[in-house]
Amino acid sequence: MSMKAIVGLGNPGEKYEHTRHNAGFDVISIVAAQLSTPVKKLRFHAVMGETMLNGEKLVLIKPQTFMNGSGLTVSEALAFYKIKPRDMLLLVDDIDLPFGAVRVRGKGGPGTHNGLRSIVQYTASGDFPRVRIGMGAPPPEWDLADWVLSKFQTEEERKTIFDAYKLAAEAALCWAEHGIDLTMNRYNKRHAE
Repeated sequence: MSMKAIVGLGNPGEKYEHTRHNAGFDVISIVAAQLSTPVKKLRFHAVMGETMLNGEKLVLIKPQTFMNGSGLTVSEALAFYKIKPRDMLLLVDDIDLPFGAVRVRGKGGPGTHNGLRSIVQYTASGDFPRVRIGMGAPPPEWDLADWVLSKFQTEEERKTIFDAYKLAAEAALCWAEHGIDLTMNRYNKRHAE
């Protein structure tokens, strides 16, 4: 039976909840709610949930290793489930995209993202599709680490990002059902700046 995984990147613990860097966790929560799948099982240094979607097994994963160690969880889960990198979708924040933008890519390098860097290092591959959620660049007076670990300040910011998360969740489910080409076509065109 074929199988896919959706991995949302973030940092565990209350301190990091709903920060910019935890976009992946927040999107996984939306996907899990839409599929009525609890993501609670502890395995591979992660909380996970398993479900069926159109006759295919789908695993939802939130690594609990902290961002810089995400590759450990991903490599263990891929090995255990015998999933190829191209059958795993990553949900990740991206400071190089405008705030609230959502982009889907079939593969690529890690860029400046430590979570992606860890996954590329552990799996020796960049061949995994990803949905990137734009956080915008930090204002000049902000340190990068403080920026990605900050929460959304205004009602307007929270609305914009929640809309982006809902869109990213939609794209993730589209990928799980229809694959990367259709998903890129549908979600990158519709929201081109």
